[in-house]
Amino acid sequence: MLENNIATVNNDVKTLVKDAQALFNAAAALSGEKAEEVRGRGMRALDAALAKAHEAQAGAIVAGKQMAASADVYVKENPWRTIAAAAGVGLLVGVILGRK
Repeated sequence: MLENNIATVNNDVKTLVKDAQALFNAAAALSGEKAEEVRGRGMRALDAALAKAHEAQAGAIVAGKQMAASADVYVKENPWRTIAAAAGVGLLVGVILGRK
């Protein structure tokens, strides 16, 4: 679910930035009041993209803290399993690196 939300936000931000770039390119060819209007729309699109990026970052931070808390609880409740898993991962990495 988190990956889906991140992908959605990423696509939204990309779309907003592309729209803002198109507006700025159009504004370069215009002059006067019309150019200011187009530049303003571009700035609003960039501001919206920045806000979406901040929302995604905040969500990722919250999810990361929840996962860290969950892992902490698991390690405290299952210390021997955690030690065995860490030893297994270390052995696997050692074998892989030893082959090179």
